[in-house]
Amino acid sequence: MKENKKKKPVLQIRWLKIREELSLKYKLMLGIIPPALIIYLWSLLTSGAVESRVLSPLILPSPVEVISSFSSLWFDAELSRSLLASTLRVVTGFIIGTAIALPLSVLMGAFSKFKKLFEPTTVFLAYLPIPALVPLTMSLFGIGEIQKIMFLALSFLIYLIPLFIKAFDEVDNVYLQTAYTLGVKRWKAITRVLFPIAFPKIIHAMRLGFGVGWTYIILAEMVAAERGLGQIIIIAQRRGPREHIYLVLIVIVLIAYLTDKLWQKVYNELFPYKRAR
Repeated sequence: MKENKKKKPVLQIRWLKIREELSLKYKLMLGIIPPALIIYLWSLLTSGAVESRVLSPLILPSPVEVISSFSSLWFDAELSRSLLASTLRVVTGFIIGTAIALPLSVLMGAFSKFKKLFEPTTVFLAYLPIPALVPLTMSLFGIGEIQKIMFLALSFLIYLIPLFIKAFDEVDNVYLQTAYTLGVKRWKAITRVLFPIAFPKIIHAMRLGFGVGWTYIILAEMVAAERGLGQIIIIAQRRGPREHIYLVLIVIVLIAYLTDKLWQKVYNELFPYKRAR
C-alpha cells in the first residue's frame, strides 16, 4: 500500500485576521502609510534641479512648491471668495435636485403605476454621462449662473432618484400590512409608515449625493464662471501657476470630507439607535 502523503501546512499570515477589532492608534498608523508613500514618491519624482527632474514642474510641481504657492492662491486667486461661490452653487443645486427627486421617489416607491410610468426615464438618466449635461444645460439655460446651478441640480437628481427609490423598496410589506390591519388610510400609510422607515436611508443617500456634488463642481464652472474653484483650476491650467491646480483639488477633498462629517453628525443626532448598532 502506498503511504499517505503528508499534507503541507497552509501558509498562514498570523497578523491578518478576518474582521478583527483594531485600536484607534493602530488605525491611525495604518491610515498614514498610503499618504506617506504617495508624498514620498511625489517628492522623489520632483526633487532636484528643474532640468534633472523625472517630471517637469509644468506637469507635477514638488510638494514644497505646491504648499508655498498657497499665499498666491489665497490672495491673488481669491480662494475664499471662489470657495464661497462654489459652495453656494453646490448647496443651491442640491436643494433643487432633492426637491424634485424626493416627492417623485415617494410616488414611485409607494405606487407601482407611478413607478412604471417614470422608470424608463430614470433608467435612461442613470446611464447618461454627467459631462453630457454641460452642453445640454448650456443650450437650455445659456452660460450664466443659472446654467451652473441647473447642471448641478440635474446631476443631483440623476444620482439621488435611484437611491431614494431603493430606500422605499427596502421597506418590508409587513409594516404596511400591519398598518392596514389597524385601519390606517392610504396617505397616512405613506406619511406615518413608509416614509419614516425609509427616512434613515434617504438621509444617508443625501449625504452621499452631497459629497458627489463636489466632484461635479469643476464641470459646472468650466465655462464663463466669474469665480469658483473650477474656474481657478481652468485658469491655472491655461496660464499657471500649475501649483494652484493641486492645491484646489486638495481644498475640494477637504471640504467634501468636512461636509460629510457634518452629515454624519446630523445622521447620528436624528437616528441615535442606528449609531448604537
